[in-house]
Amino acid sequence: MKFKILIPIYNDWQSVLKLLENINSTIENLNHEISVVIINDASNHDRPDEVGNFENITSIKILNMKINQGHTRCIATGLKYIIEKEDFDYIIPMDGDGEDRPEEISEFTQNVKDSKNKIIVGERIKRSENLSFKICYHLHKIITLTFTGKSIKFGNFTCLPKSTVEKMVNEKATWNSFSGSLRKIEDQLIAIPSTRGTRYFGPSKMSFYNLIKHSLSIISVFRKIFLIRSALFVILYILLIKSNASIITAIPLFVLLTAVYLISNLALRENMEEFKNCLSQINDIENIK
Repeated sequence: MKFKILIPIYNDWQSVLKLLENINSTIENLNHEISVVIINDASNHDRPDEVGNFENITSIKILNMKINQGHTRCIATGLKYIIEKEDFDYIIPMDGDGEDRPEEISEFTQNVKDSKNKIIVGERIKRSENLSFKICYHLHKIITLTFTGKSIKFGNFTCLPKSTVEKMVNEKATWNSFSGSLRKIEDQLIAIPSTRGTRYFGPSKMSFYNLIKHSLSIISVFRKIFLIRSALFVILYILLIKSNASIITAIPLFVLLTAVYLISNLALRENMEEFKNCLSQINDIENIK
């Protein structure tokens, strides 16, 4: 089978080179054709002159973007490029910093034999962040489930069959939220346990701000359900506090209205016209292997 590993990168080439080394050693005994497509999100420093020799990787391409457009849109661009320009059976998107562990690529390739062309997702069973972040992350999953009815316990680290990639590049939500779009178009998912690794170099880039944005972006994909459930929450909450109304008891309502405003703005990122034309933002393509 032909696997394409899709890696978005912005100014973190040291980590990507380390990742490529680990991928190269991990796949040594896999009987598959494995290639890498790197989406360079208009990096402006840290680019090495030489990348080394990766004899077990079939090919490595770097798509250099004209402008910085963010992690999610880089993945969306990579999906569209591969579906239109490359021959493949599966795509494995993964972060380039080591937090998606290359050791688990073999788990994906082993499970595709019995997957019957279904999506395989890496379901996080263990994370490497501090306790406060882990609590907030679990809270994010609970809020997402409560307001959308969707349980999303996976990130970008997945194994996508070609049929799913075709759906994703025709779904505008992919331009806004990878995991939200994937859950929207597919209900049949095969989950395998995945441990969140530690970054090769430097601190994690998943800050509290990015976690909130990530959570709201997912919810924005299911905004109709969210708005209905939010309206029901407001009605029930008002009935509950009507005899004890105060500024303090009104705080949850203010928080929810703020969330509605932010989610409505994030939903505007679902621009199908931009998604269709995203390949025009590729400045050049480097074949480094």
